[in-house]
Amino acid sequence: MTNDKNRVLIFDTTLRDGEQSPGATMSHAEKLEIAALLDEMGVDIIEAGFPIASEGDFAAVSEIAKQTQNATICGLARANFKDIDRCWEAVRHAKSPRIHTFIGTSPQHRAIPNLSMDQMAERIHETVSHARNLCHNIQWSPMDATRTEWDYLKRVVEIAIKAGATTINIPDTVGYTAPRESARLIERLIADVPGAEDVIFATHCHNDLGMATANALAAVEGGARQIECTINGLGERAGNTALEEVVMAMRVRNDIMPYHTRVDAKKIMHISRRVSTVSGFAVQFNKAIVGKNAFAHESGIHQDGMLKSADTFEIMRPEDIGLSGTSLPLGKHSGRAALRAKLRDLGLELADNQLNDVFVRFKALADRKKEVFDDDIIALVTDAGAIDASDHLELKFLRVICGTEAPQNADLVIRVGDEEKTVVATGDGPVDAAFNAVKQAFPHSARLQLYQVHAVTEGTDAQATVSVRMEEEGRIATAQSADTDTVVASVKAYINALNRLILRRGKAGGDRKEVSYRDAN
Repeated sequence: MTNDKNRVLIFDTTLRDGEQSPGATMSHAEKLEIAALLDEMGVDIIEAGFPIASEGDFAAVSEIAKQTQNATICGLARANFKDIDRCWEAVRHAKSPRIHTFIGTSPQHRAIPNLSMDQMAERIHETVSHARNLCHNIQWSPMDATRTEWDYLKRVVEIAIKAGATTINIPDTVGYTAPRESARLIERLIADVPGAEDVIFATHCHNDLGMATANALAAVEGGARQIECTINGLGERAGNTALEEVVMAMRVRNDIMPYHTRVDAKKIMHISRRVSTVSGFAVQFNKAIVGKNAFAHESGIHQDGMLKSADTFEIMRPEDIGLSGTSLPLGKHSGRAALRAKLRDLGLELADNQLNDVFVRFKALADRKKEVFDDDIIALVTDAGAIDASDHLELKFLRVICGTEAPQNADLVIRVGDEEKTVVATGDGPVDAAFNAVKQAFPHSARLQLYQVHAVTEGTDAQATVSVRMEEEGRIATAQSADTDTVVASVKAYINALNRLILRRGKAGGDRKEVSYRDAN
């Protein structure tokens, strides 16, 4: 427990709750990369996954536990000995391990295991005690706490504390509460539950009514000293409290919220973009803190004010989250050093091999565009991040014939495993023809659920970013790609989504959907 009464611990669950977003599956290597970035930015606790869910989850949590230098590594477990033992096996090699066990305590969730109040109370005592016998750092959560009867919530929290829990997390599982209620609930628990002064109270808020960040900050006002959150607010349904929002809110409004974290805010933009890339979930343009428009001003009055004084319309600086305040374009004569400097200005640090790949793409783009802007560079990095040497499918060549006379034709060369296949297909439009060609070369049952296109910058030579979401037997994959040719971007995004579905098919131990209580907290 921290000795600083105004220090708020940041518990990041991007790799667990965030990855539960339909289509947001990350590869083993991507999970390790994101965990390393979270550790580097100063996150206190990383919930690395749900070890019992699959062999893939167990392997990722175990490897993250071994490689992490500073953060506490936490695994999730349901209220049974098998889950808890498996979780401990995954996190035990961490420098600072934690077991997080939970059970649904509201009337709606008590009905699922068909337990009486007394039976559930006994289950909580047994499982928390078992976890504490394995690990000294135990977090316990009454899932759907904000819809649990007050007397029963108070009772089970006391039981968990007596059984050895060191952190009590109060989840607003369905995003039902409001800020005043959130603060009051924490206040009452701290005041009324024996032993509350010896544990840390945490808050985990979902965004179903758009109040997750407000509810989390209100809980801190009520006495919580740990916030559970995710990068970009990624998570089930409408998502979670966004890490970047609570960190910056406490920095900017420290006058009325005198709390602080150890998170390095200057690393926010970089990790936001990496999570967007590996999850396939684009950040909405008007997203607070990290959205494309967060520091953009188009109104004449706003622009005039900004030219005179930046604080006229900005309450924080782009530099505070790792952005450059300028947006100067690059061109075809720009070199590798200029590109690296621009990437750093954008909050993006790439390894040499990644930089080389992006530089080749940058040169190719600069030959087609007069000016390459910041958003073009971000799109290039995003697109490069979607490519993995282990991908089963790779586009090698595409030519489409389209016009006023139907049908449209697509000639495609695609690598399927170690084999290159050449196919010709027709369709109702160039994109449909190209997708049909992919399906002809690689037959599959996946269904296209979403297809979106937007221009990265202005002008007829702008790159198009295409997002697709595909579903196959309950598995969902989301992917993106960018290119000045909309059809090429579409096919790349389609193939990227198929590669993600193939990855999910091949996860050892079955898919996550086989585990009940998947939407924990």
